[in-house]
Amino acid sequence: MSIRTILVDDESLAIQGLRLRLERFDDVEIIDTCSNGREAIRSIKTHKPDLVFLDIQMPGFDGFSVVQGLAEVEPPLIVFVTAYSDHAIRAFEAQAVDYLMKPVEDDRLADTLDRVRLRLAEKRSVEEAGQLREVLAEHAPEAAEEVQASVADDSPASNRFEKMINIKDRGQIFRVDVDSIEKIDAAGDYMCIYTADNTLILRETMKDLEKRLDPRRFQRVHRSTIVNLDLVKQVKPHTNGECFLVLDSGAQVKVSRSYRDVVARFVH
Repeated sequence: MSIRTILVDDESLAIQGLRLRLERFDDVEIIDTCSNGREAIRSIKTHKPDLVFLDIQMPGFDGFSVVQGLAEVEPPLIVFVTAYSDHAIRAFEAQAVDYLMKPVEDDRLADTLDRVRLRLAEKRSVEEAGQLREVLAEHAPEAAEEVQASVADDSPASNRFEKMINIKDRGQIFRVDVDSIEKIDAAGDYMCIYTADNTLILRETMKDLEKRLDPRRFQRVHRSTIVNLDLVKQVKPHTNGECFLVLDSGAQVKVSRSYRDVVARFVH
């Protein structure tokens, strides 16, 4: 199923650049482009897209004004795209799926679209379950109660991802509780899995491993590092817009500037 998408930016070159980067994703369908906030609100209400890439700094109606203008309708998923890092916290307060810095990097864009696909899959699952319950409630009330109980026990958001990972290392097979993983470092096709009391080597690419982990908890903070956000106890600012995350074990992980939007999640 395609991801119906609208691009919003007052700079035509920015729209062209993002359109070109999105061409390699077969499931992304660009249905409209807008050059200002008022156009964007009209287009979103008319076309009802799944996703909007939204510039923040625009004359007149800025990106946040667009979000406010959609208060009376069911909003699409929003990805803010901007040349300024100052708005990251406010962007996540506006329930944005992601916050991309210009120029948009291909790897970050791919990560963002993975997150979008996950959100859309969860949304569609909930909608389908709701439709089924409505039909059953009218024609088979007892079956509707059973479905309701089943949905409560089998949430797609909680069960889609691994809870235990089997790792063959040094001739042994270790069963690692995902909750105990603090961070993961990539070294080619090998992953270094760190828990509070052990370090294990897994032969797998980072891209494949990311698909097995819940992105609401496990996020990249560097091109080759994933961190369990639940185990971050402190954020320490550093120079040049970078910072360090201090984990429960005391280990420190540097957050590169390309991924500094992740830090915004800890500040509201």
